[in-house]
Amino acid sequence: MSENNIFQKLYNLICKDTGDRNESSKLIVVVRMLTLTMIVYSLINGVLFLLIDHTGGMIFCQLAIIVFLVIFILSYRQHTFVSYCVLNIAMLVWLTANVYMFGWGIGVQTYIFVLIVFCFFARYRHETAKILYVLALLALRMHLYFHCQNYSPDLTVSAEINAAFQTVNSVSIFWSLALLSYYFSTDTQALEGKLIEYNEQLRRQASIDPLTGLNNRRSTMEYLEKLLKNAVDQISICLCDIDFFKKVNDTYGHNIGDVVLQKIAETFRKDLLPYNCFVSRWGGEEFLLIFPQANGDEAKIALDALRRTINGIVFDGGIAQFSISMTFGLVEYDFHSDITTLLKEADEKLYLGKENGRDQIVF
Repeated sequence: MSENNIFQKLYNLICKDTGDRNESSKLIVVVRMLTLTMIVYSLINGVLFLLIDHTGGMIFCQLAIIVFLVIFILSYRQHTFVSYCVLNIAMLVWLTANVYMFGWGIGVQTYIFVLIVFCFFARYRHETAKILYVLALLALRMHLYFHCQNYSPDLTVSAEINAAFQTVNSVSIFWSLALLSYYFSTDTQALEGKLIEYNEQLRRQASIDPLTGLNNRRSTMEYLEKLLKNAVDQISICLCDIDFFKKVNDTYGHNIGDVVLQKIAETFRKDLLPYNCFVSRWGGEEFLLIFPQANGDEAKIALDALRRTINGIVFDGGIAQFSISMTFGLVEYDFHSDITTLLKEADEKLYLGKENGRDQIVF
């Protein structure tokens, strides 16, 4: 059997669910991981005690290994919350006994912070119970501190061994905190990322025309209001539409009409890109073009080139090929007219272009 298969089986064993409804599958995994951490931790400390021939320490570590091993086994037979509570009680008894036996300097009391993090991540809601538990942990830590100030530890170890225990404690505590943070924050970060993406999709759906991919009327009005409010440069606005577009739909079908709209939108984006033009589908076959840094003459030059490009596009209507033209009504912002006035003026110039033969720019 390969080494990868062994680790995969171990991982699957740790992740095995209890099968109980309404219980977190992630919580039971963390319970088992922390329990295994305590077993490994006690085993390492037991080896250290063995090296210095410290009988009391070896017995204590052996008892700890047995207790946490039993908790690990029971995690497959008990409800998740029961396993969580049993592990908390065992760790509280274990760290209290450690401090009583070996003193404050061994650093085991820092595991209280692991239990605090575990408490807040493990259960949804139950805020009052969490606060009471944290206060109880605070009281325990203060009790252990003052106990060690007044009483000597039951078992003593050399400064070198004490430093070794501090190192093992630090590694174990950091690992436990990292484990809790990783397991319980992964879903939160993933959900937050999905929420951001979903909100972005909603924003795009609310501001983008689904057929052409251009800005819709709503987003255009928002953009225009901000632009005119902070205007410092010349601004030109153009309302344009496709000539005889109804005839295209009636002759070639609405599917071909959609193709025309999409191709026009693509041409707008490509040809007007150098002008930083804001392009939107105003409705039906109408489009609104906003030049935020161009006067009327500059915008007219860009529109004339655009008009000729559109005239040169050949569409395949299935029954025949055809071309289209567009008419443009262009106005220049005078720094005091409101949006309604500007749009009305652009619409009047567009209508004038229609009356005078279409396929032209009225400025």
